[in-house]
Amino acid sequence: MKLISTEKKEKSTVELTIEVSGEEFEAAIEAAYRKQRGRITVPGFRKGKASRKMIERLYGEGFFWQDAVEESYPAAYEAAVAESGIDAVGPGKMDIDNIDAGGYTFKAIVPVRPEITLGEWKGIEAPKYSVSVGESEANDEIERMRVRNARIETVDRAIAGGDIAVIDFEGFMDDVPFEGGKGENYELEIGSQSFIPGFEEQLVGVRAGEDVDVHVTFPEEYHAEELAGKPAVFKVKVHEVREKILPEADDEFAKDVSEFDTLDELRTDIEKHIREDREESVRQSFENAVMDRLAEKVEGEIPDAMVDEQVESQIENMAYRLQSQGIDMDTYMKVTGMKLDDMRTDLRPRAEAQVKIGLALDKIAKDEGIEVTQEELDAKYNEFAEQYNMPVEQVKIAVTDDGLRTDLTREKASKLVLESAVGTDPDAKPAKSAAKPKAKRASTGTRKKKTAAKEEPAEKPAEAPAETAEAPAEEKGE
Repeated sequence: MKLISTEKKEKSTVELTIEVSGEEFEAAIEAAYRKQRGRITVPGFRKGKASRKMIERLYGEGFFWQDAVEESYPAAYEAAVAESGIDAVGPGKMDIDNIDAGGYTFKAIVPVRPEITLGEWKGIEAPKYSVSVGESEANDEIERMRVRNARIETVDRAIAGGDIAVIDFEGFMDDVPFEGGKGENYELEIGSQSFIPGFEEQLVGVRAGEDVDVHVTFPEEYHAEELAGKPAVFKVKVHEVREKILPEADDEFAKDVSEFDTLDELRTDIEKHIREDREESVRQSFENAVMDRLAEKVEGEIPDAMVDEQVESQIENMAYRLQSQGIDMDTYMKVTGMKLDDMRTDLRPRAEAQVKIGLALDKIAKDEGIEVTQEELDAKYNEFAEQYNMPVEQVKIAVTDDGLRTDLTREKASKLVLESAVGTDPDAKPAKSAAKPKAKRASTGTRKKKTAAKEEPAEKPAEAPAETAEAPAEEKGE
């Protein structure tokens, strides 16, 4: 291999012109011949028995050249990158310049670590919300705990809001039943808005044993196109009315659902966890904003290869998270109607910002003389081993020294940036509208009791609008 030239190109790329000698090319051609001769048919010869010269005479002198190039160029490319001293950040794009029996020359466009300039990174300003917890928030959580621990009893009266009605139903459109509009012994909580708008309200006042026709109109944005915006009638039979009887919010209730002896102690613990969650959310939001400001201070030509790699990394992480939930990427794409190329386009701006953040932190680490000791590396390996219950040797196979050193170095650099960062008043917006963290259940750190065994998340997801929740038409149609 001979490195003929090194030329800087646009967008942090370098063009290497590399020559593979006739001797190297001949060795690669011979290797290609030995790999392929068993698959080549030559009249008068059994497969694998024809000589290379016979094959080349029959099919042409260059018959093995393409395979020989693929056999020889990777080593030539790596040697040239090493000799040039460039800091490659991705694979090069190869283009054959000329080729004959005496060897070949190729050009490789190689993405390299960009030379960036970084603006003032000390004292970066970013919005930081204050945190407050109102007494009503703790009371709301206690109310949710009462609901979760409610006793259900059958009652002999008309349906009221909050009751659970056990019903049969069947939906009709123009007196014709439609698919998916039928259910039996369905337990419907009145006021849950789990059926389409207007359905639950028409059951109020109906008693067990009675029949009622429920007239509704499906939402215009309903997922089943044949029903969207259409009027329908549901014939409903009420079998049973059940009432939720909530426990009194008193000291006995606190003892029953937690480790605390009084309701005041329980309320204080709830407020503490809400505050801790909110403070953590605010901290993360502030740190993310600071890092985004840091990315804005980076100037330089970022090679596409670095952004491409970051995009693919994000897709791999998403696929891993989906897999942990029992969903494969293909299924996710079909359900969301998204295409992989569209996802790549959507992820690209964030990926570019993350690349810039990494480059900025690398520069800060270099300028500030930040180093990672072997002891720190070993401690991190041991931490991973304990976290994933793996031998340290296996962890070191999965996580290289260089990769881990880079991560720890960037952690130290980011700590410097964040320690000097300044939180600004975000236009005096209330903290809870800024972060909206989910409150921890009051049972965190508490003793487990049978009455608390049915606890659910403290807050219902806000992103589940009532009209997209399950409706009668969906009961058996999916």
